[in-house]
Amino acid sequence: MLILLPPSETKRPGGRARPLDVPALAMPQLFPEREAVIDALVSLSADADADAAARVLKLSERQRGGIADNAALRTAPTLPAVDRYTGVLYDALDAATLDAAARRWLGAHVLIHSAPFGPVRALDAIPAYRLAAGVRLPDLPPLRRVWADAVTRALAEAAPRFVLDLRSEAYAALGPVPSGIPSLYLRVVTGAATGDRAGSETGAVRALNHFNKHAKGALVRALAEGRPRITSGDAFRAWAETAGLTVRTGADGELDLVV
Repeated sequence: MLILLPPSETKRPGGRARPLDVPALAMPQLFPEREAVIDALVSLSADADADAAARVLKLSERQRGGIADNAALRTAPTLPAVDRYTGVLYDALDAATLDAAARRWLGAHVLIHSAPFGPVRALDAIPAYRLAAGVRLPDLPPLRRVWADAVTRALAEAAPRFVLDLRSEAYAALGPVPSGIPSLYLRVVTGAATGDRAGSETGAVRALNHFNKHAKGALVRALAEGRPRITSGDAFRAWAETAGLTVRTGADGELDLVV
């Protein structure tokens, strides 16, 4: 199983004095796209006009420290991606408190889809940065055009037996899962189900953002701790039932996790 996670807007500072090694990241065939986005982001953020950079990056006054992070992207300290990100999802996952076997499982089964680097392994070392999926960098097409086809091809080449997609819609658009790979897009919902047709349930509504993110982080933590062998959607549903989770068939190609 391969799990696709979204990144987080908030990042933990610092790390090891080991700079970003772009060729060492997951899916090395994405090197040209990574270099193009990194170059554009560093160039924008190293410019003397911080106001212009803040406008392009859509940063508030409080977030402007991210401009300096971007400018130092190639030389800054790095952390494993799963430790770099903070916020509700990553706080619920709490990877730093997992044992070594669980962390190795994350490294083997989880990709985090970042805006500047594309999908990276959970244990790939990355610096702090500030770039969202919807930002249009100078001299580059929209990030969706930069990433989507290249990431889809890379996923096809990786050929995982089953993909569980936990990304937000904005990041899923930066690299759709190829149609030939069995996958489910997971939504977190809340509410009573009425079950008006076979194999599906209605009456549920999407969980608020906080509960959506927390549920996804807790789910990935449970998977890392249990390290089940999951190679299909049916196997994931069976594991979820044993783990005390309520999952239901959603829209076509989707699964609802009820909280």
